[in-house]
Amino acid sequence: MTDRMKMQTSDIFEKNIGIIQEYFPACITEIRAENGEIKKGVNFDLLKQFLSGETVEGQEFFGLNWVGKKQAVIDANTPIRKTLRPQIQKSLNWDTTENIYIEGDNLDALKLLQESYLEGIKLIYIDPPYNTGNDFIYNDSFRISADEYRMEAGREQEHESGAETPEEKGGRMEANPETDGRFHSRWCSMMFSRLLLARNLLSRDGVIFISIDDNEVENLKLICNEVFGRQNFEGHIHWRRRHNQPNDKTKMLGIVAEHILVYAKDSACLKKKGVGKLELTASFTNADQDPRGPWASKPWKTGSDQSGSRYRIVTPTGKILEEEWMGDEATYQKYLQEGRIYFPRGGDGMPRKKYYRSERENEGQCATNWWPHEQFGHNQGANDCMTDLFGVKNIFSNPKPVELLKAILRIANVKDGDTVLDFFSGSATTAHALLQLNAEDQGRRKFILIQMPEKCAGKSEAYQNGYTDICEIGRERIKRAGRKIQNGTNTQMDYGFRVFSVDTANRKEEYYTAAEYSQPLVAMLESNIREDRSELDLLFGCLTEWGLPLSLPYRSEKVGDCIIHDYNEGELIACFQENMTEGTIKAIAARRPRRTVFRDSCFGDSSLKMNAVEIFKLTAPDTTVKVI
Repeated sequence: MTDRMKMQTSDIFEKNIGIIQEYFPACITEIRAENGEIKKGVNFDLLKQFLSGETVEGQEFFGLNWVGKKQAVIDANTPIRKTLRPQIQKSLNWDTTENIYIEGDNLDALKLLQESYLEGIKLIYIDPPYNTGNDFIYNDSFRISADEYRMEAGREQEHESGAETPEEKGGRMEANPETDGRFHSRWCSMMFSRLLLARNLLSRDGVIFISIDDNEVENLKLICNEVFGRQNFEGHIHWRRRHNQPNDKTKMLGIVAEHILVYAKDSACLKKKGVGKLELTASFTNADQDPRGPWASKPWKTGSDQSGSRYRIVTPTGKILEEEWMGDEATYQKYLQEGRIYFPRGGDGMPRKKYYRSERENEGQCATNWWPHEQFGHNQGANDCMTDLFGVKNIFSNPKPVELLKAILRIANVKDGDTVLDFFSGSATTAHALLQLNAEDQGRRKFILIQMPEKCAGKSEAYQNGYTDICEIGRERIKRAGRKIQNGTNTQMDYGFRVFSVDTANRKEEYYTAAEYSQPLVAMLESNIREDRSELDLLFGCLTEWGLPLSLPYRSEKVGDCIIHDYNEGELIACFQENMTEGTIKAIAARRPRRTVFRDSCFGDSSLKMNAVEIFKLTAPDTTVKVI
């Protein structure tokens, strides 16, 4: 039966709500119409908050609410004066790799990636702090200092016990004890602001997986419903993280599982593009020497919650069976003639339908929401993996197993050329799993990892073995995993990564009133670039503002008396040297780059700057020219 025609004009209100939902799904709520019907509506107060840099007062609607929620929106949307500085010495295969490793606060890093990777990430996986009352979380208060923040919250004595300070944890880390009145609120704010930014980076067919434990799983799901939309909820995975039975007599239930929440950017688009499948777990044999190869089987009889067709089947031994069968009688006879019906117990058992490994290998196996440790790894195995790589135990506490991340990569359908983001990267299991999967199928998947350089405790095994922060552990793991994979498979692929660090903007902060200017000050401000910045710092600082990926090739060469930098064959050509001549300008314009950028001090006088404008107008009119 087809749908009836509406015989009326389209509902413009419904269309407009759909547009708002596409760009601001957190602002869609449920309202009761005059006729009592529940339908979609817009939380205009929250929409105003998304469009405003100040806290907006107003009525709250259905959904999770907490102290600081509106400020979290502001934290996500507030511009920052920061940049990503290349760290070539920390990198591996800098010139050829397409993988990225970023050291710094992930909120800052996510903001810096917004232009370059907007809707460019196929999969996001994160394993954030679990808010157990003993962990540190990110402090995102931009309005007050850390000391003022602690005073305001009544926690000025929190470090008297000798525990690590936020500075020791990485600068922006704050303790979040359960005694804090905003225990859940602070964690929710921390996650909300980052997920808002993460959603922007997901491709239309992208998907996010978030690991979490029992403490915040309910709150996290409500947050994700707001950020990604309830209609894009794909599932709640229960992963058995322990392979042994806990024996804690202080608890009624031993905790053996963790949660993984899964959301799509656009569920319909994800299904249209296709979801991935897991490797087959069934046991295939070929006891009857079937020429079609190894097979497994499943009952032809229906289960208790299924319906089928009732007819009579005679077994090879002559037994008569009359049951509810999976298919109709014609289908059964067809399979019987093809030799696809198998009778166990010497021909006397209930019929089963064969399915062949050769047929199922291309199809794969659909994932369920229960992930047992036998197939998806467990904590002890993950710890053993780190011990095997580093040659010492307890380098990193409770990393995720490679098997788990490989399964996530597969069912998210991450294909050749796709990019994966992990902005709580920890020990870099995500990169390890991606490299392993690339080696298995010769893929070219790429990763972006973000990690705060949290300090290793002085008495830890990591510190005793020379690792001062978590980033050092993560980078070293990628190197060691890559060498092991390459030695084991002899696969030539991208095992490297470019390292960047979040830092202050390349341009100096210049906050002076007119009355404060003097001749010495004017001389000091002739260069608006920080003294410690290299030309490579300036080049990559331009990339994030112009929306270019950080992984493309570039070369530096001498043109006339100046060094110029050509990023990705003319995507961007830059010159930052102060001895630039008109000849250099003409040489750059002759290449007709899409974009070009100069340092303001490149121009010795205003006449050279005016000549540059005319040169590009005549020679490269389509080139976008900017000055820093």
